[in-house]
Amino acid sequence: MRITTLAETFNVVMNSGLTKLMRAGSCLRVSRFMVGVFCLMLLAACSGDEELVYLEEGVDVLYNEAQDLMDDKKYNAAARKFDEVERQHPYSKWATKAQLMSGYAYYQANRYDDSVIALDRFIQLHPSHKDVAYAYYLKALCYYEQISTVDRDQQMTVNATKTLNELVTRFPDSKYARDAKVKMDLTFDHLAGKEMAIGRYYQGQKQHLAALNRFKLVVERYQTTTHVPEALLRMTESYLAIGLVNEAQKSASVLGHNFPGSEWYVDAYQIVEGRVIRAEEIDDPWYKSWYQSLENIW
Repeated sequence: MRITTLAETFNVVMNSGLTKLMRAGSCLRVSRFMVGVFCLMLLAACSGDEELVYLEEGVDVLYNEAQDLMDDKKYNAAARKFDEVERQHPYSKWATKAQLMSGYAYYQANRYDDSVIALDRFIQLHPSHKDVAYAYYLKALCYYEQISTVDRDQQMTVNATKTLNELVTRFPDSKYARDAKVKMDLTFDHLAGKEMAIGRYYQGQKQHLAALNRFKLVVERYQTTTHVPEALLRMTESYLAIGLVNEAQKSASVLGHNFPGSEWYVDAYQIVEGRVIRAEEIDDPWYKSWYQSLENIW
């Protein structure tokens, strides 16, 4: 009915308006006018009384389709299909599993933010579910795989550390706890590396107090990381730079006591004693007795 009426209007307009435009000699305007009216006719036809038909599918059909898409590695489409399972059948037992699978599909598609959102929703709605430990683990991986180099922002490292720690604390006996502990050690090492990078920068700018605070933070907060020996050496350097010789000697002493065979110990000894030695002298009995003599003095 709308199209018929518009067609009649079109004929009237064309018989009157087009004639006037032709008399004015503007062919370009006529063309534009005809195109505009034709577009209006199309819009009227598209905006009729017909409505889109909503097709509801069975939960088993939807879930199997989503799983097939996963098998074909079409992860984005699979995630949308799993979301549809929950939308159409929110109270079915498959809806709960679809929530978790949606997070996994987004993770596989490298859509980490969407994955975290889906996993957080699963954790909040099903805190006692048998797979909630896996949800925490997958969420931690979303952060862990976005960790950047130490010269960039480490918010993802902080998020990964927090989530891994929550997993280990809440589910210490789960099969994911062991790998979570390993990854947590790596995130600690990464955060310590960031502090070391900042400290070395301050040291290069001769801002020794600022550098010293960073190195002390590594020693106190990240004691199990690989950066502690260097941090103790840099503390020795910074203390000497600001004239605190006794504090420098104590840092060197701690370094020698805990890492007696490291290259950082050799460097610290050279700095404190003001003499150059060869690395081979690490096995010299006199050299080994140096720490003991310092302990007697201090």
